[in-house]
Amino acid sequence: MENWQDTIFKLMQNILSWLNLSMPNASDISLNNIIDILIVAYFIYKLLMWIKETRAWSLFRGVLVLTAAFVLSSLFQLQTVKWIIQNAFSMGIIAVIVLFQPEIRKFLEQIGKGKIALPFFMDNDIIPYFTQNTINEVVKAITSMAAERCGALILLEKDVPLGDHEQTGISIDAVVSSQLLINIFIDKTPLHDGAVIIRNNRIRAASCILPLTQDEIGKELGTRHRAAVGASDVSDAIILVVSEESGNVSAAVGGKLERGITEQRLTEILSESNVSARKRQHWREWISREKNS
Repeated sequence: MENWQDTIFKLMQNILSWLNLSMPNASDISLNNIIDILIVAYFIYKLLMWIKETRAWSLFRGVLVLTAAFVLSSLFQLQTVKWIIQNAFSMGIIAVIVLFQPEIRKFLEQIGKGKIALPFFMDNDIIPYFTQNTINEVVKAITSMAAERCGALILLEKDVPLGDHEQTGISIDAVVSSQLLINIFIDKTPLHDGAVIIRNNRIRAASCILPLTQDEIGKELGTRHRAAVGASDVSDAIILVVSEESGNVSAAVGGKLERGITEQRLTEILSESNVSARKRQHWREWISREKNS
């Protein structure tokens, strides 16, 4: 009878043999190998964390079950089961790409807007922070519309361009002012239905259409809140929402919705973004200096 250590070792050999790999010796492992393993482990961890927050989590658990069944079929020489699972895997890859195309696209967009990628792809012409006048005017407009229960949806662009969303609306290109924002969102006006996009401290477009999130954010929340979370999933913009029903103010950042924020908290959110943006600006300037030196 084999002990449990021998069984595990044999199981690992079967897995590595299936993957066309061999058991490494300790002397063969170098610092580069360790760094390589750590990088792969980090990306696998981030991938698992992302999968856990989407409907792909159920699929992943099913894949784990099939993988375990394949390993057991290899270990106990169950050829029929092994053949079925092998063919299921070969066809399943194509099915996964087709069925989970939105999730795959979202994952790639998350990587593209990450802090690692941004310093190398940021546009030098884009000012990545808001002036104090922009902050004051936006806060003033949001506070006034909240008091009057005037529904509003405002996107303040940062590093990730919102050109795709901007093209769905009406171009404006005007200086940010509380009066103009309030006039845009007054009920029955031509541009009130949709989102306003602010870039480089100017109102670029109004009546823009945003993607709706598929995540559960609360049945009591309407289309504006779902659009805010959906747009924040694929960008780093600060997205502000005023509820037409309750007058409550919410902010969506990075796919997370903060509800019931006060005027002071709203100012803090925009000011905190300025601090992080200036840090990114300094990082970009340092990279530019290093390239030129």
